[in-house]
Amino acid sequence: MKMQTLALVLTLIATGASAQQLDVDFEIIEDDQAAGCGGSVVAGLNPSGDGFLAVRTGPGTEYRQIDKLHNGNMVRTCAVHGSWVGVYYGQPRQRGWVHGNWLTHVAG
Repeated sequence: MKMQTLALVLTLIATGASAQQLDVDFEIIEDDQAAGCGGSVVAGLNPSGDGFLAVRTGPGTEYRQIDKLHNGNMVRTCAVHGSWVGVYYGQPRQRGWVHGNWLTHVAG
């Protein structure tokens, strides 16, 4: 019984982390007809500086930071708001907003 309870708690924790609510949401559109989200890679971050790209709940520094990305991380770009880009990435899928200066579009 204790193992089942532990498994349930771990499942709830994992589900809660992947179901992060955004303050400014965006739609992910991907189907067989046309890809609505493009591919990009995080690049150009100074390893001697912060070394990460903040993922936020909305398009701006006034929004809460919810994650970090690093040089070489792949993301799917789905929305643009000024210099900010709505992205999803990882397994399980996570979503958020990042500054577009640190994204390089990749073909495919």
